[in-house]
Amino acid sequence: MNAPQRSVPVLPSSRDALLFTPGPLTTSLSVKQAMLHDAGSWHWEFNDRVRSIRERLLAVAGVQRTDGWEAILLQGSGTFGVESVFQTCVPHEGRVAVLSNGAYGERMVLMLQHARIPHVVLRTPEDTPNDPAALDTALAADPTITHVAAVHCETTTGILNDIAALGAVVRRHGRVYVVDAMSSFGAYPIAFGDSGPDFLISSANKCIEGVPGFSFVLCRRSRLLECEGRARSLSMNLLDQLKGFEKNGQFRYTPPTHALLAFEQALNELDLEGGITGRADRYRRNHRALLEGMQRLGFRSYLPAGVQSHIITSFLFPADPRFTFAEFYRRVAERGFILYPGKISQADTFRIGNIGRLFEADMRAVVTAIAEALDEMGIRP
Repeated sequence: MNAPQRSVPVLPSSRDALLFTPGPLTTSLSVKQAMLHDAGSWHWEFNDRVRSIRERLLAVAGVQRTDGWEAILLQGSGTFGVESVFQTCVPHEGRVAVLSNGAYGERMVLMLQHARIPHVVLRTPEDTPNDPAALDTALAADPTITHVAAVHCETTTGILNDIAALGAVVRRHGRVYVVDAMSSFGAYPIAFGDSGPDFLISSANKCIEGVPGFSFVLCRRSRLLECEGRARSLSMNLLDQLKGFEKNGQFRYTPPTHALLAFEQALNELDLEGGITGRADRYRRNHRALLEGMQRLGFRSYLPAGVQSHIITSFLFPADPRFTFAEFYRRVAERGFILYPGKISQADTFRIGNIGRLFEADMRAVVTAIAEALDEMGIRP
């Protein structure tokens, strides 16, 4: 009796699988090669590189230290960075309003619950942007709210929230504004003016295209200095982290040396691509190629075009009852393309990201792999 036939993996042995995720991402060979060195965490040369990275992050954001801005690096993932802001900056009598339309807004809520920080949650459906009018009403009705927190690109779905409109409301009411820009910083221009965030958090392994290992917080120095004595955590004390950099240029605790070397190279490549403008253009082209290809196969995206980011896209499962994501994922992965499961409570979806060291040809290639996988499964979307 013949053995059952199994699809033959076609993953090239000369390279890693391509990651169509919101992070960690596919990185360039030169970013990987930057980590093939050791660095002394106390050595002056490494400290100079850390100082340069902090200055360059401010330049990417379009702000300067002389205008009252700081870039603070923190060991750990983006979640650590967001939590460090809450743990450091909210006074003990403070209260946070969280705008949530996905898993990362809800993760903020969990952080506040664990820290026992009073909070209120303003929810909208997962396919609906945060509501500035609802925020305006909440702030007018509750003077105890000291901070407002929002997610720019909610990668649960790929929805883009209007942080400028929300910021205008926050500023009008004189509150502190915290923005999780994990999946958007480096891919979208963000205004840091009057309606901009007081604290913006992102991560090394997102649109700057570095590797995991640290997060960073861009903040108004005056807002951070207000937080003296408030910190609920030792390792996540953002103000003490800044003081450490100012004292001797060093992290307070063991720094992610190799991730920082990779990030320095990633910043070089961002500059070569034309900064945020050039990178955003590539990501937009990637997204367009992906969407056109998936629509030709018969897939429908979960979000309407008007609120869809060019970071990651959620696609609805085919209606065919034979479709299972696990089998679909395996067949696409065997061809060298790593997709991302869905995270939506209202619909069955999977996600495809188009950020990282990916290009239009890669988007067309993953669509071809998806078509082949579906054909093997006998499924038509």
